[in-house]
Amino acid sequence: MYLFVKRNGTKAWRFNYRINGKQKTLTIGIYPDISLKAARDKHKEARKNLANGIDPNAAKQAQKAADQGAFANSFEVVALEWLQKRGAKSKGGDKRLNRLLQKNLFPYIGKRPISKITSPDLLKALRRIESRGAVNTAHRAKQAAGH
Repeated sequence: MYLFVKRNGTKAWRFNYRINGKQKTLTIGIYPDISLKAARDKHKEARKNLANGIDPNAAKQAQKAADQGAFANSFEVVALEWLQKRGAKSKGGDKRLNRLLQKNLFPYIGKRPISKITSPDLLKALRRIESRGAVNTAHRAKQAAGH
């Protein structure tokens, strides 16, 4: 593992390895976003993968694809898709519902996978809305989340 410095000054942690007789390089992360300790931990994990015959770059790409797949099932993506597919009831109503979701639910549970959201998570988001004194908005947000 080493710190690679590009001509423009960008620094990145890298790890050179061989698999199936081919030289490959794994970029662990950008310095200082990834600390030395974190880089060492990722390097150790990559070496374990390599010892088990798994290409560390392939493992990194598989993890990235899984993370993107989880985002595709996030509450925000599913809610916006539902909003589009449900058809226009009224222009003002659709705009109001979109704004309700954007301001009140997406900041709290929007990035979470829909399968991982529990009733207490939704209740916590609704309590935050209620704490502002917007009880009616919390009721409408609960109805929108339930569809």
